[in-house]
Amino acid sequence: MSLQSLPRDTQAAVAIIKDDTQALQIAHAQAEIFKEQSAIRDRERRMPHLELEQFSRSGLWGISVPKAFGGAGVSSVTLAEVIRLISAADGSLGQIPQNHFYALEVLRVNGSPEQQKRLYAEVLAGQRFGNALAELGTKTAHDRTTRLSPDLNSEGKGWRINGRKFYATGALYAQRIPTSVIDDVGIQRLAFVPADAAGLNVIDDWSGFGQRTTGSGSVVFDNVFVSVEDVVPFQTAFERPTTVGPLAQILHAAIDTGIARAAYEDALHFVRTRTRPWIDSGIEKAVDDPLTLHSFGKLGIRLHAAEALLERAGDYLDRAQAQSTAENVAQASIAVAEARAISTEISLAASSTLFELAGSQATLAEHGLDRHWRNARVHTLHDPVRWKHHAIGNFYLNEVNPPRRGTI
Repeated sequence: MSLQSLPRDTQAAVAIIKDDTQALQIAHAQAEIFKEQSAIRDRERRMPHLELEQFSRSGLWGISVPKAFGGAGVSSVTLAEVIRLISAADGSLGQIPQNHFYALEVLRVNGSPEQQKRLYAEVLAGQRFGNALAELGTKTAHDRTTRLSPDLNSEGKGWRINGRKFYATGALYAQRIPTSVIDDVGIQRLAFVPADAAGLNVIDDWSGFGQRTTGSGSVVFDNVFVSVEDVVPFQTAFERPTTVGPLAQILHAAIDTGIARAAYEDALHFVRTRTRPWIDSGIEKAVDDPLTLHSFGKLGIRLHAAEALLERAGDYLDRAQAQSTAENVAQASIAVAEARAISTEISLAASSTLFELAGSQATLAEHGLDRHWRNARVHTLHDPVRWKHHAIGNFYLNEVNPPRRGTI
């Protein structure tokens, strides 16, 4: 189905994907469609509303819903590969569902059976979850000030939320916005707030030079009501061994690996079709330049290593999800951190080296090749890779498990 042929009815049927094989087939097909206009969307900051409708109707946003609740319950290997494929087509589109799947993992490990049944059903029906987690102006990036207070008029059936969030990727396009809040005794919870709730304002004020169409701006909560049924424990997901943290991080690694693949493929195409040989090389075609061949060889090795480590991390994560012992979760976290570290390095290297190999023509705006570096540079700042190297080294040398949170 092309984007132009999408029906106007926003309640059109959503596909239910049955298994990993089908998920990957659909992801490949969707990526081919999304790639066509990705440079234009980035250049014009054209928000991908139509693309997201097709993306969610394809069924891909429901693939992590467990089989017991009607979903495909795909492996972490498959989930990461789906995000990698979409990110290679469009880095922003690949990032938008990251926190959707993160929230579903919190729901899986901490939600009640009733909450799981109801919210999973919404996802399978095509609902998208955004996020309102991070805040500006706090002491650290992990501190939260947004408050969850009892609603005195609801007879214990609801809460009120007040606060302001930023980096709210996907909130602009979501039907629910999972929001991290602090209750009156200082415990962090996750509230699945309907996007149309009174007093909730999603502001499109994201001005980052990369990932331009992710909708990663602000969300303001002005005495927003949320039902007690839509509030899930959050802090406890990091007080015991769970896979919430490594699940979040493997998706970030998949995004960067996809961006790296896109930059690498565009570099290959440009050098094959447009780049002229340097006069001192004594060759007729740029593809025969020995220095260019050397550089492509180095990039190809590192890219394939990143893709292999991403798959390996998914295997570790699947084992940890099946049996969430402290040992299994720590091993998964380290495997994911390794994939995250190399994906950071290769996404930046491939998107920068592209211009060195392709030459001055590659910088022309009509090619849109700068988006790969801008996207990689912005997204890889999500959390510092230098601390991943520290955690990995501390694990192997001193047998110290990494901290349990969403950034390792």
